[in-house]
Amino acid sequence: MSVPHRIDGNRAEVNKKNAQHSTGPKTESGKKQSSLNALRHGLTGQIVVMPTEDLHAYQVHLKSFTDEYHPHGATEAHLVQALADCSWRLNRVAALETNLLTLGIANASSPITDAPSQVRDALSIVSALESQSKALSNLSLHSQRLSRQFERTVTQLRDLQKIRLTQEQRDLDNLLYIIEMYEGKGETYDPSADGFVFSELQIKEAARARSRERLAKEATDHYAETAP
Repeated sequence: MSVPHRIDGNRAEVNKKNAQHSTGPKTESGKKQSSLNALRHGLTGQIVVMPTEDLHAYQVHLKSFTDEYHPHGATEAHLVQALADCSWRLNRVAALETNLLTLGIANASSPITDAPSQVRDALSIVSALESQSKALSNLSLHSQRLSRQFERTVTQLRDLQKIRLTQEQRDLDNLLYIIEMYEGKGETYDPSADGFVFSELQIKEAARARSRERLAKEATDHYAETAP
């Protein structure tokens, strides 16, 4: 009775050692196959553009997001990239759904051979939906997951950009006050000396915008004072 007891007592240690030896595929071919398992449908793999897809089309797709959000810094660029990748996969879901239904319709046979073509087509669609229900259900789950991921990423990006733009506007306002103060004393101010990184064009545009605001306020105040 003591031998089985010793085996049970060491079972956890034995299982732990066995688990350490079972670390996945060892050969290069095995590792490659393991790394590409998620590429069967291309919805969860790390590689975004599938071998059968157009890389140039993806680059155009990515540029459309970059042009829309104009990311600044590594974090914003990462979020924009994530948005583009998620959207690309969502488009792939729609294409896969269409392909599944097309394949199912092509392979379906209508039980009513003498019915009008529209009726036979409708029955073929129903048959395709039934035969591909499991695959379509899986695609629907992926679509929901990707949609939630897209929405979260958009929220993160917009919040981050709102904070950045608010801080930039505050810094720009402070810079304009400093420039005006120096100009009032007949001196020239170098923004880079205090760590400001705004371009000369940004400063000029902000100065013009402030000038327009002042003129508008003066016109409004003058009208309020002279109005009957």
